[in-house]
Parts: sequence; structure tokens; C-alpha cells
Amino acid sequence: MARQSVINVDELHQTADRANIRVGLIGQGIQLSRTPKMHMDAGAACGLNYSYELIDTDLIPGEPEIQDLLDDAEARGLAGVNVTHPYKQAAIPFLDILSDAARAVDAVNTVVFRDGKRFGHNTDYWGFGEAFRRNMEGAPRDRVLLIGAGGAGGAVANALMDNNVRHLSVFDASAERARKLVSSLIARTDDSRASVVSDLNAELAGVDGIVNATPVGMASHPGTPVPVELLKSGQWVADIIYFPLETALLAAAADKGCRVMPGSGMAVFQAVRAFELFSGIKPDPERMKATFDAFTPPPAGNSGI
Repeated sequence: MARQSVINVDELHQTADRANIRVGLIGQGIQLSRTPKMHMDAGAACGLNYSYELIDTDLIPGEPEIQDLLDDAEARGLAGVNVTHPYKQAAIPFLDILSDAARAVDAVNTVVFRDGKRFGHNTDYWGFGEAFRRNMEGAPRDRVLLIGAGGAGGAVANALMDNNVRHLSVFDASAERARKLVSSLIARTDDSRASVVSDLNAELAGVDGIVNATPVGMASHPGTPVPVELLKSGQWVADIIYFPLETALLAAAADKGCRVMPGSGMAVFQAVRAFELFSGIKPDPERMKATFDAFTPPPAGNSGI
């Protein structure tokens, strides 16, 4: 599909059917996602007939392709879908138009179907940035370490650059993926405030803050992305994981006296922006956060966005 660079969100909203909205989430191992309940409760509060389904590839026979999943969702009349691991970058070739945020991050987490076209957005970008602004006011940010350069890492990296991080060090198990992200950051910001890190442990000693944008720490991927004994009390630590809400990394950081930020903020604010894109209505962020906080998950499984 041919892609363009700019989305006129106002135009999208004018054509939306605000009375009946069906959306979904495409991802792998997403049965514990809190996103459906946040969306449906917000929809009810706005007087909408709003449904949200899980399209969990762990429960679909074979190995479904993202193109087929998007085709099916659109054919069934969904207004759009959220997209999570492992499809945030894989979905891009099958979209018509990308927002500036999605293009900058090179990943999408929200796809709107409208007038025969597919519009790709990245609300993780705004979601992490908003959570960081609200929770990390006054935190030092001369040098920050980002662990993970995938789809979520790209959103976090761009948000950190927009929040006046003076230098961002990027580490990923794939050095090529880290280099690609750093190159895109330098191109977008037209400066050299980002660099690739090859020695993670050595880098830890000299940073003000650390952000984990990998799955390490999830219920299905236990552990920590860094040796916690290397953390220092003056540092701050953020995680994008929200199941569990307190990851092993955050627990260890708090024990060291570090300022911490869990993944709940990003999860809530990405949902706030996605709801607006699907419905054309601005939801109440505090209501969505209350829904998120009240969620009681089943005893086992994975989570999505």
C-alpha cells in the first residue's frame, strides 16, 4: 500500500460513527490486557455503544500474518485496532497513511479504518511522554539509558528526547536495531543527543535515569534487564511493563532509594489518545486511570498494551 505522511485527525473524527464503535487489540498473549476495560468503560461514560475485542494470536491456529489480521478486522467492520507485540513494526507496510508520530517512531500501536483507508498512529509516544511529564518533574536528565530499541523503545526514545534529555544512550540485544533507532533520532532532532551503547553495565554507572522498554520483567519474561546491584540511590528508574505493576527492576530500584515510574502511566495515556482517535471524543483520563487501577487480573498469563 502507498503511504503518505500526514493525518488530518479532525477529518477522521467527522466521519466516525460515534454511536456504535467496535474496535480490538491485535497481539500475542494479551488475555490480561487492561486496555479493553478502559476503552469500554470510557465509551459507556460517553454514551457510546462501544465494544473492544481481543485478537490474540496465541489462540489462533497456525501462525497468522499481520496482513491477514488487519484484513479480517477491517472486513468485519471494526472502526480500528490497537496493535501490540510483536506487530507494531510489522503492520506498517499494510497501512495507507502514517501520522508524524508513527513515522518518527517507525512503529504503530493504533490503526483507524476509515473511508477505505488505514491510518496508522503511535499513541505510545504521547502516552509515555505524558506519563513522564506528570511523574518525573524535576528529575535529572543529563544522561539517560534506554534499554530496548524495538517498537515500544522507539516511542519512549522520541518522548524522552522531547522531554529535554540532554543525552540518550540506547542499548539493545540487537546492535543493528539500536543503531537504526539512534540514526532516526539524530535525523529527527538534527543533533547528536543520542548514541549506541555496547557495554550496558559500564553505562549504568554514569546515568541519571534508566528506562526499560523490553519485555524482561513481565510475568511471562521474569527477571531484570540490568544487574540490580549496579543501581544507585540517586538514579531514577522507569518501566513500561504493567503486569506486574511493580517489576523486579522497580522493586529493586525502590529498595535502593531510587525514584521509580511504573508502566501504568504509559498504558493509561496511550489508551486515552487511542480512544479519541477511534471515537472522536476526548475521554476523562482520571476515569480511565481509575478503571486501570481497579482491574483484577486472572492468576496467570501475559499482558498486552
